[in-house]
Amino acid sequence: MSITSMQLPISALLREATGEAHSRAESTGFVTHLMAGHLPLAAFTALVRQHRAIYASLERLGKRIKDQPGAAALVRPELARSPALHRDLTDLTDLTGAVPEIQPATRRYIERMDAIDDLPGYAAHAYTRYLGDLSGGQVIKTMMQRHYALTTGLSFYSFDQIEKIPPFKASYREALDALPLDDAGRERLVTEARDAFAFNEAVFTDLGKRFRPAA
Repeated sequence: MSITSMQLPISALLREATGEAHSRAESTGFVTHLMAGHLPLAAFTALVRQHRAIYASLERLGKRIKDQPGAAALVRPELARSPALHRDLTDLTDLTGAVPEIQPATRRYIERMDAIDDLPGYAAHAYTRYLGDLSGGQVIKTMMQRHYALTTGLSFYSFDQIEKIPPFKASYREALDALPLDDAGRERLVTEARDAFAFNEAVFTDLGKRFRPAA
């Protein structure tokens, strides 16, 4: 990492450092086919099952580091997704008739987060997940409604405690920029964020092996 990049605000540093990994994750075959409506509803249900496990781990991590300096601005109760994911999975399994399995890549992702107890590590995964949900996640919700005619099972993408998403995202980036991190802490955050995107890509790859478009 160059000295110049180390002088960037943390949010800009993260965006620059993870751009390629982000693009690679969101362009996997599973995501592309799901967004186009080419997979069965069971595929989306399986994704929700992975999310429920992932967010349970992320929220446990948030509880572990919430008292560290700078953490309070990132561990925000309005971002909690586990209750919504529990409702969604119940609704979707009622439609599809089966509870999906947790994929091996998801288990590795969870094991990684369950081993973290530092603020840079949490910030990396919170940035990857929550800001993604507040951005691209809103597009996914629209596509699921369009292609699968869903009227339920999508509460994960509705942040009812956030009045307006754009200013909230801006304030969250400001909180990232204000983190009291030295150069080693910033590098730790960036490395973990890159790994977080890789974990997400691996989850999509696993799901892509399980669900394929109809011939």
